[in-house]
Amino acid sequence: MAHLRDDALPDDPFPEGTDPLGGDATAPRSAPEDIAALLAAHPVADGYSGLAWTLRHLPWCELELGDSALGADIPRLRSGGVGAQFWSLKVPGDEGASLTRTLEQLDFARAVVAAHPGALRLARTSYDVADAHGRGRIAVVPGPADARGIDDSLANLRTLAELGVRSLTLAGARWAGEEGLSVFGTEVVREANRLGTLLDLTGAPAAVVTRVLDISRAPSLLRAGAAAVRAHAGNAPDPVLAALGAAGGLCLVPLTEPLTGPALTDTADHIDHVRAVAGPGAVALCGAHDTGEPHPEGLTDPTGYPPLLTELRARGWSDTELAALTWENVVRVLKEADETARATSARRGPSTARLEERDELTPRAVPGLGL
Repeated sequence: MAHLRDDALPDDPFPEGTDPLGGDATAPRSAPEDIAALLAAHPVADGYSGLAWTLRHLPWCELELGDSALGADIPRLRSGGVGAQFWSLKVPGDEGASLTRTLEQLDFARAVVAAHPGALRLARTSYDVADAHGRGRIAVVPGPADARGIDDSLANLRTLAELGVRSLTLAGARWAGEEGLSVFGTEVVREANRLGTLLDLTGAPAAVVTRVLDISRAPSLLRAGAAAVRAHAGNAPDPVLAALGAAGGLCLVPLTEPLTGPALTDTADHIDHVRAVAGPGAVALCGAHDTGEPHPEGLTDPTGYPPLLTELRARGWSDTELAALTWENVVRVLKEADETARATSARRGPSTARLEERDELTPRAVPGLGL
């Protein structure tokens, strides 16, 4: 098992590396009873995981029983109270931005889920996520995929949606640049709404973020901390957070040191600030484990979630607010996107728009979350 810091259990009376019962002292430890009960009913819906990519490049791995090569194996996901995860389908490097590489990554992710039926369950809709939780499984939601991976084709976007891809990162697409969205980019947003595909604005230029929030009928996602708390190119300024909340979107606060800081309390500061600016219904969690990104002390794996919730409770968060943070806000966004898809599909059929020369804008590379 991977080494877990002793602050995974704040009041642990035993020195690090010892166990009075003679067991594995580095095994996942249980949360305080009240937090554990809250997580049993409202588990963490983790907004971003690089697990599929990490597993794909390990010669061998024991996901079911635990493996130190991983940041988030099944025992630690269970111990940390995780009930759902978005599994990134992004492939590092420009060579990964293709339909073929995206499909290969999706195929691998689906195979991993199929190989662990007792612990994992593939999910796309809000109903699927709730059903997985009810059956005692961790829901795996495929996405985000890289928008460049649709090869500038709405038919490819529809194919990925049909195969279960739930979210699309717009950063880097030729039709979503510094100038905003092109005509084709606008059509991508409309078609994504019709399909129920969530749009991930992480790393997108400000003009793209503004335009998507203005025209999208479904909520959007943003993986970022608060720029007012920690200055970083990947963090969101208050006007963006406020606009995201007003549009019904969701800020997934990442548990990564570059964005939120070196300590668990730093991450809690970001969560507090996002809630204050965007609203309590617009904040959720993004572990970003298995992405290669360093994590704050105490949040290096999913067993850090209970101590993080304990910290927030000490700051005055109610159980209702904590439940919204861990589970309800993500489920709400999925449900609203599902409802938008049904309503939009009743009004319009599949778009036949194609990328034109005038649609090619100036993409921008922005520091993101590893994968």
